[in-house]
Amino acid sequence: MKITELLSINTILLNIEGNQKEETIDQLVEVLFKAGKISDRSEFKAAILKREEQSTTGIGDGIAIPHAKTKVVNEAAIVFGKSAAGVNYESLDGKPAHLFFMIAAPEGANNTHLEALARLSGLLMKAEVRYELLKATTPEEIIDTINRYDKEKKQETVITNKKNFIVAVTGCPTGIAHTYMAADSLKAKASEMGVDIKVETNGSGGAKNVLTKDEIENATAVIIAADINVEMERFKGKHVIQAAVAEGIRRPEQLIDKAQKQDAPIFRGNNSQSEKAVDQKGSRNGFYKHLMNGVSNMLPFVVGGGILIAISFMFGYNSANPDDPSYNPIAAVIKAIGGDNAFALIVPVLAGFIALSIADRPGFAPGMVGGMMAAHGGAGFLGGLVAGFLAGYIVLLLKKVFAGLPRSLEGIKSILIYPLLGIAITGFMMHYVINNPVAWVNKEIADWLTGLGTGNAVLLGIVLGLMMSFDMGGPVNKAAYVFGTGLLASGVYQPMAAIMAAGMVPPLAIALATTFFKNKFNEQDRDAGKACYVMGLSFITEGAIPFAAADPLRVIPSVMAGSAIAGALSMAFGIGLRAPHGGIFVVPLVENGALLYALAILVGSVVSALLIGFLKKPVK
Repeated sequence: MKITELLSINTILLNIEGNQKEETIDQLVEVLFKAGKISDRSEFKAAILKREEQSTTGIGDGIAIPHAKTKVVNEAAIVFGKSAAGVNYESLDGKPAHLFFMIAAPEGANNTHLEALARLSGLLMKAEVRYELLKATTPEEIIDTINRYDKEKKQETVITNKKNFIVAVTGCPTGIAHTYMAADSLKAKASEMGVDIKVETNGSGGAKNVLTKDEIENATAVIIAADINVEMERFKGKHVIQAAVAEGIRRPEQLIDKAQKQDAPIFRGNNSQSEKAVDQKGSRNGFYKHLMNGVSNMLPFVVGGGILIAISFMFGYNSANPDDPSYNPIAAVIKAIGGDNAFALIVPVLAGFIALSIADRPGFAPGMVGGMMAAHGGAGFLGGLVAGFLAGYIVLLLKKVFAGLPRSLEGIKSILIYPLLGIAITGFMMHYVINNPVAWVNKEIADWLTGLGTGNAVLLGIVLGLMMSFDMGGPVNKAAYVFGTGLLASGVYQPMAAIMAAGMVPPLAIALATTFFKNKFNEQDRDAGKACYVMGLSFITEGAIPFAAADPLRVIPSVMAGSAIAGALSMAFGIGLRAPHGGIFVVPLVENGALLYALAILVGSVVSALLIGFLKKPVK
């Protein structure tokens, strides 16, 4: 397929107006929409901006290639735009962009489309092409220029016996443009420097020009210019230079020079300290990376289980005992699925995937077991965080201890040594070091809370609010909840109202913050924040756990402040609540004013949302 089958006369814009990035994107998106290439302007623009958040597509030399792959694309297409004055596009070289190729790829883009888009990326690396495009004054001249330079790429010659030979891998999150531009930039510079190179591209159509075992073995060094995970184990024993894909485009000479000099640590495998994460704009490594791996995998259990719990109360859940006159079998089953099963997996999944991120597959089983012990031992999700990191680093230590085993025994490490010793050591540490002290702390807190009594209503509301948000569904939260339900049997209903109001604040605050402070959250967080509206209104405090786990120093104090205010106001208003659960569905049933109760919840949620919005740093 030729590039001009995707770029046509009616997708060319020769006079971009303005000099700002977003207004330029708007104009290019409008061209695609009017040409019938996309069905939804807003959704496609959102996909474009999501890609820009990962790293700018202004690659320098006056070029920008915004691109997205989404279901609202009717057919693969390219829109060309030109700005004589230049656009401030946050380009890698800090200079204005003049030439724009916006690429729209459907979710089912086939290999012929992707190959054409890859050729476009490489074609723009040529100075003569850029010059002719800048000078063109009609759409026909643009089409003619592209056609003259659009040539099918020849199959690369495999080189395995040259002394001055390096290999490289490129890849970007979308896999449409930067992947191939980095590859072409590295190949062009290597040719200029008299260096033999083979580059594997990890694009949308899968890995192409895949490196063979012999090629890797014969290479002086390996260059990884990628913003995605690359299969690394094959490079054991080689000098590996790791960089962002943008560096492959902008700094190929420096990367090749480092490879020739072997100016990089030898990669020892996934447990090696020489495997350094790429430290680039918009990315984080180390602790944050491991933490987010756990949080992102835990999130579906929080959302799915939490909403099912809320639905069970809509169906009238009151008891799990079939002999109870108020027993509702449908509600009981829904509650069991969401609360007894999905929620029971939250902490083990969190710990398991943190350990997996740290130590690869051998860390998963010890992490899951440690997380399960934290959940059953009263340590809650905070204990799960400890369990995940503990298990991960224990397995890393085991990898170092057994690194000297003969190669003939290599196979038993993953199937016997790591799971056996990893689970055992993590389990003993959780049982004797982590869970018991945390359980003791929880008991002391519960005893103190019970002894506080109801003498000072407002102070009690503040304390209960703080406890409800301290660990959001963990043992401290449960201590406050049990305190409230215990008082119901004695005919004291105000603390239960304060507890529910305070428990609704954390997810509602997260929902409001992700809605009104969008620049402080990435798209995944904003989407998850929408579900927090449902969980907050349903009194599912655990909905805020992923956000608290990801940024505890800012989120936990913020939600504790709002919960304390909600609890204090509820007690000050003298609100009573006879139901131990239900959220918004039981607000009309409160004593002494449903509107005042709703006001307490709203004020607390708004205060916490504002604190989160002011304290969190903008997402880069």
